[in-house]
Amino acid sequence: LERSLRIEEAALGPDHLDVANLLTALALVLRDLGDAAGARPLLERALKMFEAALGPHHPNVATPLSNLGLLLVDLGDAAGARPLLERALRIDEDALGPDHLKVVAWLSVLATVLNDLGDAACARPLLVRLLRIDEARLGPNHPNVAIRRANLASALMALGDAAGARPLLERALRIDEAALGPNHPNVAVRLASLALVLNALGDSYQARSCMKRALRITESAFGPGHTNTRMLRATIAALKRR
Repeated sequence: LERSLRIEEAALGPDHLDVANLLTALALVLRDLGDAAGARPLLERALKMFEAALGPHHPNVATPLSNLGLLLVDLGDAAGARPLLERALRIDEDALGPDHLKVVAWLSVLATVLNDLGDAACARPLLVRLLRIDEARLGPNHPNVAIRRANLASALMALGDAAGARPLLERALRIDEAALGPNHPNVAVRLASLALVLNALGDSYQARSCMKRALRITESAFGPGHTNTRMLRATIAALKRR
């Protein structure tokens, strides 16, 4: 790829979009090899080339924006990734429509970035929108809908709205129990999350009951020495001390 890049630069000029595509390909190889820092300047250069050739709002600019944004996430720079992903999302929304699967994917990534930045208030409307889209696309009882509900509940908890989080998690739990079975590890995750919500609402008895059931499922699935099992035991002990 490096040799091809040099040949294309010499033949086409340093600002040709074929050169930008080769820069992107080389950057993605470096990223896959674990050299995200080395990939960054290549993706930054490719983005500038696409913007200069096509304009900052062209549909084909969304991909280089998102490539760089995701790389910055890998590098731990969520603050730097945010504006890039927000721009990519707006471009794809305009080009593809608000409910396109590519738009849904970027909504999910951006919501995760916002949560990592501690901005649950901005993540919340994205998570509400994702839940609405997946319910319409997949039906209200799909396991993906349970994930959307749980993610929204987590944002509400971060905002201090345990009462709003409770019905979302209760519904997510019922979906996973019906779709995956009552002893699936995902059910344990929902139970543990619901336990924390119930505890925040002052229902420590019901919280311990949910957490104990989560512990039984997790211990059966992974064994008594697993990290998740130990964490649940510690959480139950902390709930008992309150």
